[in-house]
Amino acid sequence: MTFNPLRERGIPLDKQLRNWRELNVTPIDPDHVDPYTRCRIIAMNGIEVESIMFSHQLARHCPSVELKQQLAQVRYIEAQQQKVVNWLLPGLASVLETTIAYEQVAVDLTAWVARMEPDPYLQQAYQFGVLEDFDHLYRYANLYELIEHRKAQKIVDGLTEVMPGRPTPRHHRHPIDNVREPYDKSSAAPISKLHALTIMAAEQQTMNFYMNVGPTYMEPIARRLYQEIGLIEEEHVTHYESLVDPGETWWEQLVNHEYNECYLYHSFMETESDPKVKAIWELHLNMELEHLRLAVELFKKHDTRDVQEIVAPRMPEPVTFEPNKAYLRELIATQIDYTTIGTGYVQEAHERFEKLQEALMGGEPAPSDQVLEENRGKAGEEYRLETEGAHPVFPLRSGS
Repeated sequence: MTFNPLRERGIPLDKQLRNWRELNVTPIDPDHVDPYTRCRIIAMNGIEVESIMFSHQLARHCPSVELKQQLAQVRYIEAQQQKVVNWLLPGLASVLETTIAYEQVAVDLTAWVARMEPDPYLQQAYQFGVLEDFDHLYRYANLYELIEHRKAQKIVDGLTEVMPGRPTPRHHRHPIDNVREPYDKSSAAPISKLHALTIMAAEQQTMNFYMNVGPTYMEPIARRLYQEIGLIEEEHVTHYESLVDPGETWWEQLVNHEYNECYLYHSFMETESDPKVKAIWELHLNMELEHLRLAVELFKKHDTRDVQEIVAPRMPEPVTFEPNKAYLRELIATQIDYTTIGTGYVQEAHERFEKLQEALMGGEPAPSDQVLEENRGKAGEEYRLETEGAHPVFPLRSGS
């Protein structure tokens, strides 16, 4: 039977509060966990954080105390969900190990979305961004070997290759060239709206993570690399958030956020290999079904349309974490030299791009190049992880 979250009943809101014992979940074992279980945890943390921050922004624009109170009740439960999800990560992992896992999420989640996206312009945005995340993974893997003397293979487990993408120093663009054209809310496929929210949330949490953990390192090269890639994550959030139609009402956005949470919890429940984590996905899905119901009620009060006009009539195919090696190699072969100009893409550097590069670099190599040089000097070669099994190639869709 097709799962339709608009027709399912979840746990009543007044039954969703959990006590300290229930919130104190057992973290995953980093030495035995499926790397994609870790990826699902990181991805859902980003989704929950986005939901909480969106709710705060909505509350700041609401004159009604009663409405603020309703948002606060749901938001508190969302905050409990976020704590449970993020606290599944083990305290044993170093910040850099978690960073590499964040980049594995960015690579394989964005690649999957790019493969599934039906709109050629939106698909191009994901293809463009994923080649940069791919290179970030490569740079952090070299930093990991340089300062912790360990291999990223331990974390990604060969599911994601570690090799150069679009060179990180070439990611620094003039800010106006990071803004894309939004989808049209009246004609965009419902799945396109979910894709945009998902990748925006994932990149936003990475931006926030790097802003906060970067200065906690003592090693100068680590501090510099986090600073550089942290600036690029700001570009990525701009890139992805601009895909969302700003003409969507607050209530429409609220429904889309809650529907997307249902979609992702359902997807991860369907694909999770760890029974304890799977049980959390199922519990949170049943909570989110009620959050969606409440959001739909608010939509009906404040919007004249039928909610069926803005969401998918049935749950789309599950989001799947899986290797994307062939697809990424195909993108590297065809799009490695892309940059942006205005809301489009070009394969040649242009004056605005070159001026920003000159001003930012100041005549010195970027930290992302310095980390490769230092690791080559210490280890004799830079770290890479290229694996077998990069076929069959997933075809690039039209318009890419």
